[in-house]
Amino acid sequence: MGLMAGVLAVALLAPAPFAPEYVALGDSYASGAGAGSYVDGSCRRSSNAYPALQGKEFPSFKFVACSGATTKSLKSQLRAPTPATTLVTITIGGNDLGFVDVLTTCTLQGDASCHRRVEKARQFARDQLPARLDATYSAIKAAAPNAELVVLGYPRLFTQVDGCRTLSTTKRGDLNDAADELSGVIAEAAGRAGARYVDVREAFADHGVCAREPWINALVNPTADSYHPNRAGQVAYFKALTSRSR
Repeated sequence: MGLMAGVLAVALLAPAPFAPEYVALGDSYASGAGAGSYVDGSCRRSSNAYPALQGKEFPSFKFVACSGATTKSLKSQLRAPTPATTLVTITIGGNDLGFVDVLTTCTLQGDASCHRRVEKARQFARDQLPARLDATYSAIKAAAPNAELVVLGYPRLFTQVDGCRTLSTTKRGDLNDAADELSGVIAEAAGRAGARYVDVREAFADHGVCAREPWINALVNPTADSYHPNRAGQVAYFKALTSRSR
C-alpha cells in the first residue's frame, strides 16, 4: 500500500502533458493573402493558407499571421505563443525589405529604377535583417520554450520562360536574385536560432508567375493578392512543411 501511495503521489504532482498546440505567426505569405476564402479581411487570413491546413491536425490552433507584418510589428502576434505551445511556424522578413514598394517600383518604372530598388532591399537584407530575425526568433523561443520553431522561406516569384509579359526579363531576374539572397539570410538566422528552415524555392521552381501552372499570382485585382501564392501555392507550402517535419 505504501508503494502504491507513493507512486500515486508522484503521478499527481507531475505536470500534466501538454496537448499539442500550434501557433502560426508571420506576414501575408503565412496569412494566405492571394489564396482566397478569407476568414479575416483586415489580415487576409485564408482558410486555404498553409497554417490553416496544418491547424486541422491540432486540438488547439492559433492563427495570428497578418498581412503587412514585419519583424518590428510582431508584438501583438507574440502574445499567442505560450509555454503550452508545441509548434510555431513563421514566414517573415519580406516586408522589412519593402516588398510592396519593390514590386510597385518594378511594375511602374524601368529596368534601372527596378534594379536600384532591388539592390537597396538586398543591402537591407544583408546589413539589418539578420539582427531583426535573431531578435524575432529569440522572442518566440522565450514565449514558447517547449515549442518546435519552423521557419518557412519565400519562393522566387518568377519562372523564367520566353514570352512572359508580366515584367521584363531583367526585372524578373533581379527580383529572383533578391529572393535567393533573402532565403539565404533567413536560413542562416533560423540555423542560429536552432529552428528548422523550410526552403520552398525548389517546390515553386516551375510554378512561378509566367509558368504554365502558376502557384503565384501575377498582377491581379485586388492588388493585395498580387505576387502572393494562390491556393495551389499554399498547398505546396503545406506539403513542404509537413514533408520536412516528419
